[in-house]
Amino acid sequence: MAARTVLVVDDEPNIREIVGGYLRRDGFAVVEAGSGEDALAAFARERAALVVLDVRLPGIDGLETLRRLRQTSDVPVLLLTARAEEADRIVGLEVGADDYVTKPFSPREVAARVRAILRRGDAGAAPDTLGAGPLVVDLAAREVRLDGRPVTLTALEFDLLAALASAPGRVFTRRQLIERVWGWDFYGDERIVDVHVRKLRRALDDPADSPALILTVRGVGYKLAAP
Repeated sequence: MAARTVLVVDDEPNIREIVGGYLRRDGFAVVEAGSGEDALAAFARERAALVVLDVRLPGIDGLETLRRLRQTSDVPVLLLTARAEEADRIVGLEVGADDYVTKPFSPREVAARVRAILRRGDAGAAPDTLGAGPLVVDLAAREVRLDGRPVTLTALEFDLLAALASAPGRVFTRRQLIERVWGWDFYGDERIVDVHVRKLRRALDDPADSPALILTVRGVGYKLAAP
């Protein structure tokens, strides 16, 4: 059951009830928490497969809760943010969120995002290895090596790199990357790709102004440099 458990964190009981109801209807087990402190304790106890996390929480807010989760886990996190708080969304993605939904939202959309995020993780288990020059992406072990050294990535960063590495030299548009990594039912801003490419470059020690690995094709998207 733990592999299908979703932790829903929001200080409003009605939101937890509505979102939890849609997730349970889709076959998930749901654990609820009303604060950041309770969320961290619940995650340590349940080890959920995904966390739906409101940014505006009393006490430890959602962003600090996310930072603490990332110290010990790469569990996928879907943020719930206020529509006007773009800064929260950007910071959340930088800290390690996988996706976000803005309030007011449709609980059906939240459930669809959860399914898409978990589907990405399931698809990553194919027994195959991709590579381009010094880069090796082991899909079966979900490991990355660059010049023989291991590279630590979040689950989403790995999926994004695997998408680019599936066809070195091919230019992927942001929409194509979203469909491969976030899922075809993703409704958010395509700039989410830019944020995670920056994070991936940092993880690979590949500065944005370097042509070494991930190249920007202006006005189109991104590609992995062919060996």
